[in-house]
Amino acid sequence: MANHTRGEARRQYQLVADRIRALIESDGIAPGARLPAERELALQLGVSRPSLREALIALEIDGRVEIRGGSGVYVCAAPEQSDQHTPALGESPAELMNARVVLESAVITLAAARVTKPGLQRVEEALDAMRSEFVNGRKPVDADRRFHLAIADMAGNSVLAGMVGTLFDGRHSPISSGMSRRAESDHTWQAALAEHEAILRALEARNPQAAAAAMCSHLVASHGRWISEPTEASPSQHAALLS
Repeated sequence: MANHTRGEARRQYQLVADRIRALIESDGIAPGARLPAERELALQLGVSRPSLREALIALEIDGRVEIRGGSGVYVCAAPEQSDQHTPALGESPAELMNARVVLESAVITLAAARVTKPGLQRVEEALDAMRSEFVNGRKPVDADRRFHLAIADMAGNSVLAGMVGTLFDGRHSPISSGMSRRAESDHTWQAALAEHEAILRALEARNPQAAAAAMCSHLVASHGRWISEPTEASPSQHAALLS
């Protein structure tokens, strides 16, 4: 499945995933067996839990493990043409979000100082579309993109606006899609909508500092929601599994 380019720099989640593959092989962990708990595995490998989470998602996409929410991560039989190296599945979701925090906090600072009535109306319309799509049972991803791009357009720099769009579209990569599929829910979108409303209020007040703080808070919270979905059982769930 993997398609490697010689000399291509490998991402952190690929390196961690390869180490988990090696651990499965060296410890003889059979298909159907559960991997160590996430905290234990992160300590064993000497990596952060967000990095481990990305690696596990990559391995699941590659068919090497199955993540069962609230239960754990289970080894799958290696595919017939299994590669020992994890393929590139897009940029690291954590690095993408960190880049968005830096970029969009600066962009909205410019936008808040250059607010126009038509520009503000486009931001409001995008937020209204987000609410409508959510109420109708759809994930408002497209309207979310329009919201962020409408803000970037008010900054008056087409290069920055293009960068905002490119980083946002990184969420459609296989690894980011895998994380969002597991982490996003009505609850997380409700929280995101409230954060977007706070961003809009700061823009309406033409307050660059408040706008930057609201944007930073939203993006940091978004990433936190992505990495908070548990892959391991709680003590009560462990008891139920053993009973």
